Amino acid sequence: MSNLPPSTQVVIIGGGVMGASTAYHLAKRGCTDVVLLEKQEFFGMGATGKCAGGIRYQFSTAVNIQLSLLSLPMLDRFEDELGQAIGIRRDGYLFLLTNERDVAAFRQNVALQHSLGVQTEWLDGDEVRRRVPLLAAGDVLAGAFHDKDGLADPNSVVMGYVSGARRLGARAFTGVAVTGITTARGRVTGVVTDQGRIACQTVVNAAGPWAGVVSGMAGVPLPITPLRRQILTTTAIPELPPDFPFVLDFAQSLYFHREGDGLLTGQSNPHETPGFDESVDRDWEMEHMEAAIKRLPLLERAGRASHWAGLYEVTPDAHPVIGAAPPLDGYYVVAGFSGHGFMHGPGAGLLLSEIILDGRATTLDISSLDYNRFAEGRLIREYNVI
Repeated sequence: MSNLPPSTQVVIIGGGVMGASTAYHLAKRGCTDVVLLEKQEFFGMGATGKCAGGIRYQFSTAVNIQLSLLSLPMLDRFEDELGQAIGIRRDGYLFLLTNERDVAAFRQNVALQHSLGVQTEWLDGDEVRRRVPLLAAGDVLAGAFHDKDGLADPNSVVMGYVSGARRLGARAFTGVAVTGITTARGRVTGVVTDQGRIACQTVVNAAGPWAGVVSGMAGVPLPITPLRRQILTTTAIPELPPDFPFVLDFAQSLYFHREGDGLLTGQSNPHETPGFDESVDRDWEMEHMEAAIKRLPLLERAGRASHWAGLYEVTPDAHPVIGAAPPLDGYYVVAGFSGHGFMHGPGAGLLLSEIILDGRATTLDISSLDYNRFAEGRLIREYNVI
């Protein structure tokens, strides 16, 4: 039984990267009367702990590129600031483009990235084949590569933020499920858990794929849909060079990156139905591996080391909500990152802490990511979604 306080200033629901980052950044600003609640046995066991760990600058909208420009340098400074190594690798992201529609879209994306200071390389098909000869890339028309994209360890980032928040005075609990949010006269008054009620003035919904369910407890509609994604790791592949990049076959939503002595690979199922099912779909796994072997033939000689499924949290425009949900005073959301939340978690937590404490985000203009955009038809579509 957790020793929950009867009251606090801020309750954060969800102990993944968003909740942990928000708790840390609030505490860093001196707002230490914060309680972080995670329903699982350990922090970061939900969407964060089951993601591929990718970090990239290559996006198609200015706000997502700017979130990367804010967040990725924070990851570079993470160990110095928080004393936690996070296993950063800068192997680069290589997008493979196999049709003219994607080539045209990515040319525009790369031009936008250049205008914001992200020096992504544009590669023709021959250059892609020269750089990564292990790929069966005869159908690749072009590619986009950024050498500062890469990987970091999600669980280490979460634990670094949780430990940092605790050192500063915030409290964090696992094994506590939120079952309700109480309100009175249009504002938050507390949360109900399976271990008692906590009175508070502010609630942060950082529940990832479960954010829509949590928001329903507050009576605030939130268009966030959970969607299953599967990942598989292989046994050792001696032929893999140490500089093998994070490869993304964009049209197939297929990707690979080095993981230990082997590879981690995933592919989005275009026929997946929304829901909270986190079991491995063996039929889709077979289709995924057939596509992966066609693109990277040496995979045929590797065995499966492990596999798992996790959940994306998808919004109608593949952009998150960061900020207040105006129907209810004291209620904030940081969720809906649509597959790129881990990499933007550092900046998102910082920005939400500014919104809570200062009334607006001051480090970066994220007004386009407000809650009201869905009802008002101000959607901003992200093209580079895997």
